[in-house]
Amino acid sequence: MDKLLKDLLMSDGISGYEENAGKIMSEALSKTCDSVETDNFGNVIGKRGKGASPSAKKIMIAAHMDEIGMIVKHVNEKGFIYFIKVGGINDPILMGKVVKIINKKGERITGIIGTKPPHLMNEEERKVPVKFENMFIDIGLGSREEVLKVVDIGDQIIFEPNAGVLNGDFYYGKAADNRISCYAMAKVMEKLPKDLNAEIYACATAQEEVGLKGGKTASFKINPDFALVIDTTVAGDMPGIDPKTSDLKLGKGVAITMIEASGRGTIVPHKARKIILDAAKENNIPHQIDIIDGGMTDGAIIYTNREGILTGILSIPTRYIHAPSSVFNIKDVEAAIDLAVKVIQVISNKE
Repeated sequence: MDKLLKDLLMSDGISGYEENAGKIMSEALSKTCDSVETDNFGNVIGKRGKGASPSAKKIMIAAHMDEIGMIVKHVNEKGFIYFIKVGGINDPILMGKVVKIINKKGERITGIIGTKPPHLMNEEERKVPVKFENMFIDIGLGSREEVLKVVDIGDQIIFEPNAGVLNGDFYYGKAADNRISCYAMAKVMEKLPKDLNAEIYACATAQEEVGLKGGKTASFKINPDFALVIDTTVAGDMPGIDPKTSDLKLGKGVAITMIEASGRGTIVPHKARKIILDAAKENNIPHQIDIIDGGMTDGAIIYTNREGILTGILSIPTRYIHAPSSVFNIKDVEAAIDLAVKVIQVISNKE
């Protein structure tokens, strides 16, 4: 596994706490960009090129770097830690999971999410899924005073970091949504020709999982002529998913998103769809078409910003999104990189 990809998957950075993931992105983008800054909102923005003519385009690439997770809310007198969720997490996946609490010193404190065992539940309790409010984190200390020596209220909590090769081209990792796209964006900047007649902005955005916030502020600042969002999407090639709901498959190419959240998210403009589809077909880049009933990306906030920003979306099919570990195919990531490069070249050459 590529070191940058592994570093990103293993890093911490729930929404609003993206500093460490941001440092990795800042370092990666500094190798290919003329300048890199972290703005007031926490977005990491790399810029390359000045444009050689008055018609030079401003092109923005966006990939959000925040992950879902939790925050310490309360410590009881016996040292058990209660938390709130940040981002979309289904409560049942939390029970018994290993987590890391990132304290103010940057130390990772190991904890286990506990609940009342089924042996001690009454019949009615067993029928109802346990809610996160009734869960707690055990870090092996016996009092509130001991816990508060190493953990503060407000500390971020992430799932135990993991990353690796599952089998062949199938990889796994924590925070694949959306660190694999951050990795792809960094690789796009490496592959783009240096003589493009365009200003290219690579934006690792903050707080996407809680309202697409960083995409809003970054795109307002840059005001690009074209924005290309790279994100993950739900793969349908696993038990329990009807092909009518999602027919996306790992290893079959990058997904070209047409519409999100049944239109509540981005409805990708025809002009952007055509540019992306033509580039994929003309360059024989493996691709699939993504029509999403639920969920949305930074594209939804970017394309409605200012007077409207022409925006396209490339999505990487991923299994088990918003879980402690996700599975993806590295060939799909590579297809996303290749297609993004071709699309940006097309846009930069348009008069």
